[in-house]
Amino acid sequence: MNSPAIEVADLSHRYAERLALDSVNFQIQRGEVFAFLGPNGGGKTTLFRLLSTLLSVQQGEVTILGHKLPQQTALIRRLLGVVFQAPSVDKKLTVRENLEHQGYLYGLRGSELNSRCQELMGRFRIEDRAKEIVEKLSGGLRRRVELAKGLLHRPALLLLDEPSTGLDPGARSDLWEYLRMLRTEDGVTVVLTTHLLEEADKVDRLAILNEGHLVALGPPDELRAEVGGDTITIETDQPDAIIEGIRTQFQLTASTVEGAVRLTQPDGHRLIARLVEAFPGQVHSITLGKPTLEDVFIARTGHKLWSERQP
Repeated sequence: MNSPAIEVADLSHRYAERLALDSVNFQIQRGEVFAFLGPNGGGKTTLFRLLSTLLSVQQGEVTILGHKLPQQTALIRRLLGVVFQAPSVDKKLTVRENLEHQGYLYGLRGSELNSRCQELMGRFRIEDRAKEIVEKLSGGLRRRVELAKGLLHRPALLLLDEPSTGLDPGARSDLWEYLRMLRTEDGVTVVLTTHLLEEADKVDRLAILNEGHLVALGPPDELRAEVGGDTITIETDQPDAIIEGIRTQFQLTASTVEGAVRLTQPDGHRLIARLVEAFPGQVHSITLGKPTLEDVFIARTGHKLWSERQP
């Protein structure tokens, strides 16, 4: 099918007086690895709950794998694999029992269920823990069991809420290798939420959410390219004076981001010495860097992803 895996049109959601999502629009293509990036309160958790059918659609339209919410919720749920940030494993069961019970919920039995359990325990390197009670496992190993559960029934769409939570660097690398394999070999669409910039950099496309608004959408490389040039950050006690000086002496535009002066300029390294000389005694430190997804967020919102403004 050529239709998108997910289509969202004018989606809004409110909790009492707080508007968590405000007229959000986007599409996710089949076979993509897609991420929602945003700070606490940005709207990504609400969006995840709506897509995983835990919340009812209040306003707008949501179509998943060609089926509409809420009219075809039961059908959609059978096509989804969902891994929540909060643990959903039964701590009193073994690893193998957790997987088997998940399989029963989706109608898997006999050799097919056994094969899937073995395959996924192997993928996540927990086959040697098959008979261990889950509550005795480390947080990272429990997370691997969660991921194996979500994939047991071969979902067409895998939704992951902060999937790297509790994983050590090696397990995190293994996870991303497997997610890419799901996309390339099985055509599974992978959609995740994250607050990790390095994780967001690994996806095909990215949606950045802030205060219920979709502020950026596209491949990470293209979003960074839109920022343009090098990013220069100046730590100073006199940000307003330096911003005005940059405007008058260099004919450049700078702004204040949480007390620091920031500007973007091609070949920014050529400007560093001139800035220091122009403002003697006013510059405490000055740094130069290539645009990051943090810079994309700042360019669209005026503050950092993890800002003092955020709770």
